Amino acid sequence: MSTADFGRWSAAAAPLYAPPVGTPAGRAEPPGRSLQPTWRATLFAAATGCLWLVVATDQWGSARALFWIDVALGITSMVVLQFRRRWPLGTAVLTSVTTAASASAIGAWVVCLASLATRRQWREILPTAVLATATGQVLYEIEPTQTLPWYANLIFTALTTAAVVAVGMYVGARRDLLDSLRDRAERAEREQALQVAAGRANERTRIAREMHDVLAHRMSLVAVHAGALAYRTDLGPAQIRETADIIRANSQRALADLREILGLLRDTEQDVDAAGHRPQPTLDDLGTLLEEERAAGARITLRSDLDDLDELPASMGRSAYRIVQESLTNARKHAPHAAVTVELTGRPGNGLDVCVRNPVRVGGQDVSTDGAGFGLIGLAERAAASHGRFHHGLTADGDFTIRAWLPWDQ
Repeated sequence: MSTADFGRWSAAAAPLYAPPVGTPAGRAEPPGRSLQPTWRATLFAAATGCLWLVVATDQWGSARALFWIDVALGITSMVVLQFRRRWPLGTAVLTSVTTAASASAIGAWVVCLASLATRRQWREILPTAVLATATGQVLYEIEPTQTLPWYANLIFTALTTAAVVAVGMYVGARRDLLDSLRDRAERAEREQALQVAAGRANERTRIAREMHDVLAHRMSLVAVHAGALAYRTDLGPAQIRETADIIRANSQRALADLREILGLLRDTEQDVDAAGHRPQPTLDDLGTLLEEERAAGARITLRSDLDDLDELPASMGRSAYRIVQESLTNARKHAPHAAVTVELTGRPGNGLDVCVRNPVRVGGQDVSTDGAGFGLIGLAERAAASHGRFHHGLTADGDFTIRAWLPWDQ
């Protein structure tokens, strides 16, 4: 055996002995995985073992029993090689022992020791390396012909063992690096998928809340006045015409709002506030909303200590407007013809308080309970999106109150 022979072995060994990528370092690979590397390693070990032919002639002529022992141990090591992934330490030790009397087992020993080194556990590697160095000296002593002095063989065997271990540890470190990069990429893909799913869910919720706030207000007006036409038989022609005008006007506005929302959903080239679309209403438009409600027959009282509604931040003004709008819709559905009080108080630094109060409907059950609760859920979500607070319930006086607090920075 020469240093040139070992150079050829180590150059071909790297892709053959390492377990497939994905097996953590320090853990034996489960059996039955990746048969192709196993057969490549077997062919490599067999080809390397053929270097035994260099000494086979001397064994046949001077020590024929050693010849057959060498062949038998070489074949045994090739069989043991197939189990190196299930029992890496045991196969490395067994093939090291076989090299004490078999030069043909050197190829299998190289593969098994390198495979063990990929685990990078020194408590396994160091004793096995010492054993391999010792068995190399035993093989030196029993071979019939030697061309090197014993100390040169010892140094060469030690260097060979160290080189096999170094290559195995390098491949193990590289495999762990690839595993970490793969895990990081898979984790990033999972996080991105979760972010996309969360973004879609949030957008669907926002769209549903916006459509509910816009359309429920208009359609509830239509439902109330259509119900009046259906059940009131004492209405005169002028009252019927006025009610029909209210139904027609609110139906047209509801269709216009629906077209606008659908247009924004279809328009992927522009932002939601792009030119050509109506701006979102704010508290500055509260007067128009109350006038529409009063024209439809609602009794609404506004109490506000705000000097100028237009001075409020736009985002807070939009949220407050939608809260008042949905609260009025809720009052119309569940307590029709009841007096409603809208209160706006606050100043920069303290926040804005929005309170809508109306008496509870007296007598009978609500006739319009379809979708009951979605409006209140949407109001809570809208307040939370503005980093505010929201609650609703009955007061000691028996009034149903919707109250929201929105932050107002100085």
